[in-house]
Amino acid sequence: MTTQTAVKPVRRIANSACRTTLAKVGHKDARWYVVDATGKTLGRLASAVAMRLMGKHKPTYTATVDTGDFIVIINAAKVKVTGRKLEQREYEYYTYYAGGRKVRPLKEMLERFPAKTFELAVKRMLPKTRMGVQMATKLKCYADDKHPHAAQMPEKLEL
Repeated sequence: MTTQTAVKPVRRIANSACRTTLAKVGHKDARWYVVDATGKTLGRLASAVAMRLMGKHKPTYTATVDTGDFIVIINAAKVKVTGRKLEQREYEYYTYYAGGRKVRPLKEMLERFPAKTFELAVKRMLPKTRMGVQMATKLKCYADDKHPHAAQMPEKLEL
C-alpha cells in the first residue's frame, strides 16, 4: 500500500524584470504628433486620438498620472461621417438667456466649426475629471493643413 504525498507548488521569486513601473506626478515623456484627418471617420479617429491623449498606448500608463502625448489635428474639415448622422446628430448649447437653448445639426457644425466639432468628439471620450480637462488641453485642432506648432517638431502619425 502506497501513500501519495501532496506536491507543493513551486514558489517563484520575482525578479526585476517582472516589476510594474508606475509613472510619478510630473512625468515628462510627452511627444508631439500630427494627424491628418482627411477622409477618416470622425468617431473612429476621435477614439484613437483620445487613447493617445490619455497615454493608454504606452507601457508606462498610470491611471492617476497624465502620461499622454500632444496631438495636432489638421484638415478637420475633411473628416467624414457615416450613415445619417449629418442630419440626425444634434449639438446643443445654452446662451444663459431665458429660452436660450440652441440646437445645431452635425452638418451645420462641420461647415461652420469643423475644429470645434472634432474637439467635442474627443473631449466627450476623455475622463470627466480635472485630469480629463488637462488632457483635453493637449489636443490642438485646425480646419486646414496649417498649424503654428512647427517649433515642437511634431512627428507624423497614421491612425
